[in-house]
Amino acid sequence: MTQATPWYDDDRFWHLWRKWSFTEEIREAAVSEVDQVLALVEARPGAAVLDLCCGPGRHSIELARRGFAVTGVDRCRAYIDEAAALARAGGLDVEMVCADMRAFRREGAFDVVLNLFTAFGYFEEEEENTRVLANVFESLAPGGVFVLEVVGKEPLARNFRPRDWTEKDGIMHLRDTRVVDAWRRIENRWIWIDGPERHEFAVSHWIYSARELSELLRAVGFGGIRVCGDLGGAPYDHEARRLVAVARKE
Repeated sequence: MTQATPWYDDDRFWHLWRKWSFTEEIREAAVSEVDQVLALVEARPGAAVLDLCCGPGRHSIELARRGFAVTGVDRCRAYIDEAAALARAGGLDVEMVCADMRAFRREGAFDVVLNLFTAFGYFEEEEENTRVLANVFESLAPGGVFVLEVVGKEPLARNFRPRDWTEKDGIMHLRDTRVVDAWRRIENRWIWIDGPERHEFAVSHWIYSARELSELLRAVGFGGIRVCGDLGGAPYDHEARRLVAVARKE
């Protein structure tokens, strides 16, 4: 299958991803996830927080409810508009910015930057992913903290399934997955079937071990890097479910 537009720049993909992944259950989970993130970074209300790749704003809105000064950034205009509408409906002051994470940078503007839900490693060239991390580093104030949550290479290898399918709310999602480039990247053929509609995308991204991700963060200037197996701060060991890096601009 040929795909003229990369999956991450295709609004059709994000429309379907919205229907599949941002269910009411997932939205409600933002409350406990924010609890966990705040415990990791020890941030106090009033701190400036950047929610990078914020999607429809589930974490941005919850952080604003708790008194943080929140900026949400996403390349998908529909997500930004939805998040802004939710903020207005809740009487919350949240800045929502439609921008590509390869370009968004505000020198020293934030105390905390969050990038959650495997919203990193999308781009074909590794230099582009490094540029994202450099933008985050420069956007943090001295002493600021970055929380990056992705699927880790180690848990992925432990649970790898080359073919899988799931059905939820009348939508069927089929996945055909290959590990390529000596476990540096993963390539997926994703098919969504929603009633009479069928959509197919080639979804590829980089995958990182704990060591590789720590080295990337260190290369752009981060220090005090801590690696966890979930947002709750569990050890990154044989039972780790996610790869969470907490890094500081020292």
